Amino acid sequence: MSSCEKNKAPCRYMPYQSYINSSAVWYKKKPVHWKYERFKYNFIEKTKINATHLPAGSISFGEVVYKNEKNLSKDTKNSYQEVLAGEYLINPLNLNFDLISLRTALSDIDVVVSTGYIVLQSRGELYSRFARWLLQQFDVSHMKTLGAGVRQTINYADIGNSIFCQPSLEEQITIAAFLDHETAKIDTLIDKQQQLIELLKEKRQAVISHAVTKGLDPDVPMKDSGVKWLGEVPEHWEIQPIKRLFKLIIKPSGVNNNHELLSVYTAIGVAPRKDLEPKGNKASSTDGYWLVRKGDIIVNKLLAWMGAVGYSEYDGVTSPAYDVLRGKVNINAKFYHYLFRSEFTQQEFKRWSRGIMEVRLRLYFDELGRIISPVPIKYEQDLIVQKIEKVEKKFIQLENLAFEQIELLKERRTALISAAVTGKIDVRDWQVPVTQTESDEVMA
Repeated sequence: MSSCEKNKAPCRYMPYQSYINSSAVWYKKKPVHWKYERFKYNFIEKTKINATHLPAGSISFGEVVYKNEKNLSKDTKNSYQEVLAGEYLINPLNLNFDLISLRTALSDIDVVVSTGYIVLQSRGELYSRFARWLLQQFDVSHMKTLGAGVRQTINYADIGNSIFCQPSLEEQITIAAFLDHETAKIDTLIDKQQQLIELLKEKRQAVISHAVTKGLDPDVPMKDSGVKWLGEVPEHWEIQPIKRLFKLIIKPSGVNNNHELLSVYTAIGVAPRKDLEPKGNKASSTDGYWLVRKGDIIVNKLLAWMGAVGYSEYDGVTSPAYDVLRGKVNINAKFYHYLFRSEFTQQEFKRWSRGIMEVRLRLYFDELGRIISPVPIKYEQDLIVQKIEKVEKKFIQLENLAFEQIELLKERRTALISAAVTGKIDVRDWQVPVTQTESDEVMA
């Protein structure tokens, strides 16, 4: 009795009528009429062919995509191998370092790729679109358990000798059409959620930017700040260079290694390194690091213009590559955290940074301190921070809901592919649903 029958509830996709235990290790059971096959009887490894006239490519999220050749040397590209549309690409390297990425793809484009990849050609026994989903499921379920060595790398023999279960050609075509259609619908829903997240981020930033430069009262009289990047500000606000508001703290930590090691991240601001970089939290000594007090602003001199600046919620230490700023009297540092992380302030940070190329730009306190900034009274700074925190909480909740929806959709996508490719569900009677528009056209 199926789980659907046990629960007395209709199932959208029913299982096959009859199964047997499978000797293919990544299938628990298989439909009784599916036959065992080895990959080597269905794919051959393509001989490496140079084709420097083709653009460079790589695998990304289970698709073959064009690769940015900006930093690709001529000699490196000359060593690349050809993969053509209709051929299969597999990344067999460093499996133990990445258990998430999809490492197989059916190419839709003609490119050259690193010789580290394995290129497979079909022997013609499998329907190509079904083979694409089969290899992807093989990757997720079994391929990452193969290979050897410190970097856990596999070769064609590892793949070729692996067993899978093969449905009839007719079933392969239906399974492929089913997965192409259903995953496309799920991908569309995921895209919509991702667009929603971006929209929420834009709206949140717009609200914050307006609050820290225009205040909370829409009816307050305004004045020209005299500063191009600020424009008009409330008439009662002062305008001061940052050096009047903050002082540079240069207080070495000594040899005490018990301090919390802090870093600044463009996406979130200040955070303990152990939370986001467990492998990078290895400072053998913090001697010469700067002491940080909760409420300080930390500035990554190299990346401040990209948003790597923020308010510290922690006592700790930070690398001397960063500047530690402490607010003077009547300064709410969190107000300036929001101001400094706004897009227009980052553009001003970039303008004042020293360096020839973007990768070498640095914002030193001498320049940072000269940047003109709005200064509401302390009470108003506090009110603005409270308002922003309330708005941020609401936006973050909405963003988290969207992220959760994306994860659920991804889980459903993964489960659907697994169920169809390994025969847990029977889709032989599946047909492409007729849309309302198509139905109207037929009726007409």
